[in-house]
Amino acid sequence: MSIDQTRLDELLGRFVADLGATIGAGSVVIGHRLGLYRSLATGPATAPELAQRTRTDPRYITEWLRGQAAGGYVEYDPANDRYALSEEQAFALADPDGPLYLPGAFVLALGALRAESQITDAFRTGAGMGWHEHHDDVFTGCEMFFRPGYLANLTSSWVPSLDGVAEKLEVGGSVADVGCGLGASSVLLAQAYPNARIHGSDYHDASIDLARKRAANAGVADRTRFEVASAQTFTGTRYDLVATFDCLHDMGDPVGAARHIREAMAPEGTWMIVEPRAGDTVSDNLNPIGRIYYSSSVFLCVPNAKSQPGGYALGAQAGEAAVREVTQQAGFGRFRRAAETPFNLVYEARP
Repeated sequence: MSIDQTRLDELLGRFVADLGATIGAGSVVIGHRLGLYRSLATGPATAPELAQRTRTDPRYITEWLRGQAAGGYVEYDPANDRYALSEEQAFALADPDGPLYLPGAFVLALGALRAESQITDAFRTGAGMGWHEHHDDVFTGCEMFFRPGYLANLTSSWVPSLDGVAEKLEVGGSVADVGCGLGASSVLLAQAYPNARIHGSDYHDASIDLARKRAANAGVADRTRFEVASAQTFTGTRYDLVATFDCLHDMGDPVGAARHIREAMAPEGTWMIVEPRAGDTVSDNLNPIGRIYYSSSVFLCVPNAKSQPGGYALGAQAGEAAVREVTQQAGFGRFRRAAETPFNLVYEARP
């Protein structure tokens, strides 16, 4: 065996970074749950000071802060043994309702990893595992991960990028939010377009229960309704807009869903398809974002699709060509990429 030391060192470097990120994810989630980032965003603190602010144990906080500083998530002042968040760190770590909230991604990731033993068995048997079978952190983490992107883009750029849709919703109109999860997208649409009516649906009953509560808390319950239904069975007709947010690739029968969506749309209706950013080939996706999505797909997307009838398992990196093919098989005549972000591609499909 001939070992190239340079290539081995590069691999070990990636290993050290990955191992640190893997175990560090737990500390980020602890910071989220205990409000440690939010408290530190109010001003610099020593470990005892932060512990006092957050009513936590000083020794645990000391170790947590040191690890956060080592990972670059917290700034450290050695002269005063104090820690602080930069403006950028506070922006990304301390505001769950802001346009960027990184801890949500770690809640989702750790929630998904709880199913490691079941997914390992699924590799051997080919069985599926539905979203409803995962830990609750998968649902709440998914919302925390995706909601900031929706908050930043949904009504400011994505809907306006669709031909004539924003104008319809401003004066009325109806929207079907298919696979709505906890209802973040439904609530945002209802807030932005108070004259429109929003119908959210998801096959997971616990998510729908939370969606109804979120809509009520946001004061939009009068213009939203939610039902437990799959993408192939949701009710209602003549929708001006049907939206699927980061969920088409999770379905065992995306073509069946697309056909039902087409039947439920108004004659001049629009289907907005928001999917993870991906190229059409494996080589296109061999990058850090592709790694996140492929790895998430192993635990969430492919198992869910395999748990459902239909024979599809597109995965989170299906790419534009695969999504276009689904729409064409369902009878849609027009398809285009309407908008994009570093994490998402937004497509417009029309009859």
